Amino acid sequence: MANERKVHRKKIKKKKRRRRLVFGCLLFFLLLVAGGLGYASFLMHKMKTAMSEAYEEIGTKENAGDHLDPKKDSFTVLFIGIDDSKTRNFQSDTRSDALILAAFNADTQSVKMVSIPRDSYVYIPCEDAYDKITHAHAYGGTKCTIESVEHLFDIPIDYYVKMNFYAFIDVVDALGGIEMEVPYDIKEKDAEDHHNAIVLEKGYQHLNGEEALALARTRKKDNDIERGKRQQQILQAILKKASQAGSIPKYDDVIEAIGNNMKTNFTFDDIKALIYYVSAGNPIQTESLVLQGTDDNEGVYYYRLDEESVEKVSDDLRAQLYGSTEQASSKSVEE
Repeated sequence: MANERKVHRKKIKKKKRRRRLVFGCLLFFLLLVAGGLGYASFLMHKMKTAMSEAYEEIGTKENAGDHLDPKKDSFTVLFIGIDDSKTRNFQSDTRSDALILAAFNADTQSVKMVSIPRDSYVYIPCEDAYDKITHAHAYGGTKCTIESVEHLFDIPIDYYVKMNFYAFIDVVDALGGIEMEVPYDIKEKDAEDHHNAIVLEKGYQHLNGEEALALARTRKKDNDIERGKRQQQILQAILKKASQAGSIPKYDDVIEAIGNNMKTNFTFDDIKALIYYVSAGNPIQTESLVLQGTDDNEGVYYYRLDEESVEKVSDDLRAQLYGSTEQASSKSVEE
């Protein structure tokens, strides 16, 4: 199984992404915790129904019914947060507001994550042109976004999850809010784009869904790098809250929020397989990677990624997937 997946990875570019493209961080963690804590049967049934409603395949599944085995296989996950809402009429040409790529290693029970700044100037395969990576979703939806990330790091994306503002807000609210450090005073839009609707003061505090979204979105006093770090910290805060025993009765609402406001081709059977990550008895070790770059304000603003930084992050992610750096160097989505 593991060897077959490695061979399959080498063919990804040649066969025009005829792979599974599934899942991403936030929902991945929440659903793992939900399954690992042993829900009542009606909650498991509700989760299965929610996943069925959220399921969306991208491209053609080459190995239909061949599910991941986390005990043997390492894999990647792309979380895509999009900026659609009722105010924006849920249009198909929405941009990605957050991109977090995670690589999971089955042997070490560890995760390496990197946030990709939304204004990063990258190659967009579906347009055969360079542009901000946030525009990839507007050009070609989930598939184009995935292909752009694959091209950037030269690794395959195994899973994706795409969620809108409401999924994020509803999940945080369903859990009763989260505790976060607000780095500075903030006045930010709410989910419906009302200016200065969310006001936060600097300091450690309890945040509801709208407030957590404002913290995740703001970049007025820093930059996309710090914004990406905050988004990862918020994901970790949600995971921490979801892991607490007191959150168990709230999972009914969490599952409902997931089903209503996300798309993924991560199946219910896949989720059950991934329970291994929380049932193995060892805490998941998480490491955050940072993409370095410089601001480019000539005419249109771009974030110019440092090539050495991209290469270093790519090497780290590939080593996480394949083992040693030497082994990773022999793998490529271009092959």
